[in-house]
Amino acid sequence: MGRAFEYRKASKLKRWGAMSRIFPRLGRSITMAAKEGGTDPESNAKLRTAILNAKAENMPKDNIDAAIKRANAKDLADMKEVNYEGKGPHGALIFVETATDNATRTVANVKSHFKKGGGEMLNNGSLEFMFSRKAVFEFEKTEDMDLEELELELIDAGLEEIEEEDGTVLVTAEFTDFGTLSQAFEELKIDLKTATLKRFANTPIELSEEQINDIANLIERIEEDEDVQAVYTNFS
Repeated sequence: MGRAFEYRKASKLKRWGAMSRIFPRLGRSITMAAKEGGTDPESNAKLRTAILNAKAENMPKDNIDAAIKRANAKDLADMKEVNYEGKGPHGALIFVETATDNATRTVANVKSHFKKGGGEMLNNGSLEFMFSRKAVFEFEKTEDMDLEELELELIDAGLEEIEEEDGTVLVTAEFTDFGTLSQAFEELKIDLKTATLKRFANTPIELSEEQINDIANLIERIEEDEDVQAVYTNFS
């Protein structure tokens, strides 16, 4: 399952971009989770996960606390998660996840990004079958951890694959098993580094370095939009 590790590396270097972009996105995820299920992480699993992912990216505690407090702000606009799909240069397929308080603004911006980057928007639902949504968990392997035994313990919770590389363990499962696996890790007292939902291309395509650069320029343009949370594509 090397593709997942490749995705993890790429996400740290490219997908999330600079700190000036990542912290607002993480903060928005925290605020949305807190508004949806309450501001107490102990009773709000979604908020616990959002905080976990923020800490994994070294988001300061003050930023995290401020994002939680924003959930109680009376003038806070309703945020919605909206996905957009499109096609880039050289046959690249692009799936965009956003969190927005103004879908009209967001769809206009995303459409403009595609057009300026040599791509085009597609009808929603066009690419759903081209990507698989997975629950992805990452944690450090301890000296007393037996991965074969751990695999057996997690299978009933939905585990599909488990891989270890340089002391880091990556577990993937269907996105519908995110909750059961999260609970299983808590019961096993395993401290997760990250716990997220990601999309993987079912049929990745091979492209030249020059072609990849063309697509990367489009992806970076899309990622700079403040409403965009994540961007996925289908090239290897």
